[in-house]
Amino acid sequence: MTIADRYAEFAAREAHGISPTYERLSYAVAADAGLLALIGTLPPEKQQPNLLFGVVRSLGGPVREPDEFRAWARANWPAIEPRMRTRATQTNEPGRCAVLLPVLAALPQPLALIEVGASAGLCLYPDRYAYRYGDHTVGTGTPLLECAATGLVRPDTLPQVVWRAGLDLNPLDVTDPADVAWLDALIWPEHEHRRTRLREAAAVAAADPPLLIRGDLVDDLAALAARAPAGATLVVLHTSVLYQVPEPRRRAFAELVTALPGHWVSNEAEDILAHDWLPAPPDDALYNVLSLDGKPLAWTRSHGQALTWFG
Repeated sequence: MTIADRYAEFAAREAHGISPTYERLSYAVAADAGLLALIGTLPPEKQQPNLLFGVVRSLGGPVREPDEFRAWARANWPAIEPRMRTRATQTNEPGRCAVLLPVLAALPQPLALIEVGASAGLCLYPDRYAYRYGDHTVGTGTPLLECAATGLVRPDTLPQVVWRAGLDLNPLDVTDPADVAWLDALIWPEHEHRRTRLREAAAVAAADPPLLIRGDLVDDLAALAARAPAGATLVVLHTSVLYQVPEPRRRAFAELVTALPGHWVSNEAEDILAHDWLPAPPDDALYNVLSLDGKPLAWTRSHGQALTWFG
């Protein structure tokens, strides 16, 4: 897939119907040979649309009009490039807890959670948030996470979490304004509701910070798992993380996490992990696959806004 194809696919499958601004920008970048050439100087894992748009927003650049964006990006590439090389798309979307909750609530309680690719650890608090699936509400905390669920027996209780820890190559600190500003820059322009829930979830995490370890998902996971308390069900989870991991390391991670005691909850794009069979997705949008211990359970949208259970 060329860089132009990558941006066009992002426009059509991820941004369409969700962010008209990023849909326009992505198509504009896909048609701009000069900007594509600049992006092509970066490693493949640093070429993704979300990273470029987030870096430009973090630098105060324009993202509303494609022509202004393209001109500004070309003119300011010396400032953009180093930040794209050092930053990562660490989107820490607490809304994803809405698609994780049905699985977590059904496991033997209490839980000891480890999130791989935890960013600032906001998805480590599924027991502190509130959820609404249509007319069904669970929990009383903030933020309130809404999810359009199809084919799901909706959970009636929150999980009981007695220990939570995160593993990340570059963990972010919700008490650091610069780190929170980067998380904000990764939120799509029209999504003020996501900015609100970022602030609310960050307040939850700052009041009771999780254990965040700087480390590698293969080299350091077993040692962190060994720190989980006895008597709690160990759950290793991750959402939209493994696409940034080279395929051989993904395989090594899958072998490692499968051998650990407890359970493995993954929420990744359908081509990231091997699945023997998947039903057709609901439409042409980009979906993740929610799985438990390698068994696929549901299609989910990337920000946790929708879930379609397999049956």
